[in-house]
Amino acid sequence: MAYSNINKPTEYFNTVLYTGNGTTQSVTGVGFQPDWSWLKCRSIAYNHRLYDSVRGALNNLQSNSTAAEAAADNGLSAFNSDGFTVTQGGDAYNQSGETYVSWNWLAANGTASNTQGSIASTVSANTTSGFSIVTYTGNGSAGATIGHGLGVKPSMMIVKRRDAVDSWGVWHKNLTSINYYLRLDATTAEDSDGSTIWNSTEPTSSLITVGTSGYSNASSGTYVNYCFAEKKGFSKFGSYTGNNSSDGTFVYTGFKPAWVLFKRSSSVENWSLYDNKRLGYNPQAYGLRPNINLEESAYGQAGTAGAVDFVSNGFKIRESGTNINSGTYIYMAFAENPLVAGNYVPTTAR
Repeated sequence: MAYSNINKPTEYFNTVLYTGNGTTQSVTGVGFQPDWSWLKCRSIAYNHRLYDSVRGALNNLQSNSTAAEAAADNGLSAFNSDGFTVTQGGDAYNQSGETYVSWNWLAANGTASNTQGSIASTVSANTTSGFSIVTYTGNGSAGATIGHGLGVKPSMMIVKRRDAVDSWGVWHKNLTSINYYLRLDATTAEDSDGSTIWNSTEPTSSLITVGTSGYSNASSGTYVNYCFAEKKGFSKFGSYTGNNSSDGTFVYTGFKPAWVLFKRSSSVENWSLYDNKRLGYNPQAYGLRPNINLEESAYGQAGTAGAVDFVSNGFKIRESGTNINSGTYIYMAFAENPLVAGNYVPTTAR
């Protein structure tokens, strides 16, 4: 039975919807002060915007772009006790009348210097929920190590060079090996060039090892790495094989999902992202694509059968095709409710 020490997952991850007003507004209802907020316009094709408290508000990255970090005058300008503030009129975050989704994670609400590795890092780590934000400056040396602060081995890492144009590098424990990686900004299948990103070395409970790749360790390059460790009843990082049927694969997670990110690792395909708030009931019909800026309706899913059911102990694929149900896939998922929490209260089916 999937008992969890996290009785209320929304204290660590939460999705909040809002409508742009064209001027400065505070977005509330997150339930905590987020350290990482990922914003996406739902109604128009605007870029994804990713902000975190370690790099600092207003410094944005775009999951669908290789662009360097942009220090803008407007955007997400502050992380608040129950959400965040967005400033005037930005198309990607606060255009008047447009609808938006924000996905929010809690780290430590503060930073610490980590000198466990050969490269010093600045870390905001939440060991309860298994999430840390790690920033560092590369030294270009093969085998350099960086402290991540989680206290357990990460299950997934998403790294981005901040000071130059370069792709996002994604490692997931269910890729073929540490020598493989995916690109968050691209459709490509897993690639075997990952040996120079992670120096052919698995992360440990304290350290990430990097090679000489510009993805992870260019000399004097600045980086951010989002690190995730699996926590029973709250997060799950796994893989599954699709069957190309509308009666698709069932994947057990041990909780009712609130958010699931998919990527076909065996072949070229878009990333897909579903949450429990934008539609609010099964089947979840509105996918967004982290590697594309398109809005929800661009996928032709409004008013049609949905792609996936979120159930009390996992998710069930409900569409055929290559996007999430034909081939081998990796996924990361966060909980709405654990199947059985530490208070021994079972989650009912939706």
